[in-house]
Amino acid sequence: MRIVHIITRMILGGAQENTILTCEGLTNRGHEVILITGPARGPEGELLQRARSHRYKVIVVKSLLRSINPLLDALAYRALMKHIRKIKPDIVHTHSSKAGILGREAAWKVRKRLGDKPKIVHTIHGLPFHRYGNRFLNRLYIALERRAGQYSDALISVADAMTRQALQAGIAQQEKYTTIYSGIEINSFINRPDDVEQFRQSLSLRDEDILVTQVSRLAKLKGHEFILKAAERITNPKIHFCFVGDGKLRKKIEQRIRSSAWLTGRVHLTGLLPPEKMPTVFHASDFIVHCSLHEGLARVIPQAFAAGKAVISFDIDGASEVIDDETGILVKPADVDQLRDAIIKLASSPELRKQMGQNGLKRVKEKFDHNIMVEKIEALYNDLLNR
Repeated sequence: MRIVHIITRMILGGAQENTILTCEGLTNRGHEVILITGPARGPEGELLQRARSHRYKVIVVKSLLRSINPLLDALAYRALMKHIRKIKPDIVHTHSSKAGILGREAAWKVRKRLGDKPKIVHTIHGLPFHRYGNRFLNRLYIALERRAGQYSDALISVADAMTRQALQAGIAQQEKYTTIYSGIEINSFINRPDDVEQFRQSLSLRDEDILVTQVSRLAKLKGHEFILKAAERITNPKIHFCFVGDGKLRKKIEQRIRSSAWLTGRVHLTGLLPPEKMPTVFHASDFIVHCSLHEGLARVIPQAFAAGKAVISFDIDGASEVIDDETGILVKPADVDQLRDAIIKLASSPELRKQMGQNGLKRVKEKFDHNIMVEKIEALYNDLLNR
């Protein structure tokens, strides 16, 4: 098959890692893959170099940006139509909201001219409308997603929760949805790296210290403020916290830490780390927290499981589909007292952390192997083309 994938930007993020692994896996299976993306701008790091190092073609559309800009969006739409018309793909597969709206519209217009191809697929990594969003923008996104949903031959949800939320908003018919969990490279997380102790020493940790880590962009709705509040209510000085990532809120978080004598020296910011360092981060941590308020299904959860770590997460979106009493603790969103109690519970019980980590590893092998993800996506493509 000739397959075009479209995504807004190749930064370090869950949707981007999913797209990279899908493109690589499909290429390795003998398909012709073309990735169309916008510039990799932002403090979160980029995956564009990895994309360019593989055997599939990468096209950068400079006008395809994340923020809404009517002029640039019109230019990006025309550019996408031009590339799709020239490539004549069997499948156009879009990711993220902006690329999904523009890409599906462009693919639909091209298909009206060419006949029954390309088939149009979109992955819902996370919906652009949510309870914390601007009311006007939510209505706009719902209207645009409904329109794009009618152009879609299939919608892939990274969690059943995404399907439920999309159906509630009236985005496409139920038969178009398929849940395919976002795969990870499990083997790269299972083995303990050699530099784990070096990482802990870089944070000035002692052997008896407990390290609680969140890996995410330092951005709105990622929930760092709740972890800081919980940390201030934990009196055990051996419990340390680590924020891995970068973003617009970094200075604000640093100021918050400096303003509290109890947080200073116990909350550590590593800044942006390359993807190959993530196994070290997980193995150096005693357990993982993820306090995002809006997330399809955070990739750090299966990554932590693969490293044999328990996870505490806010009970949002798809988190409950992989976290239960056997693998971690779900906390009511924004409930600082529940979060504090969960952290204290895991910090005080190495045996519980170990058992949850073992259960998580078993679960991730069953559901999140990236090879399984690629197999299911390929099967979906074949089904669409054979209808």
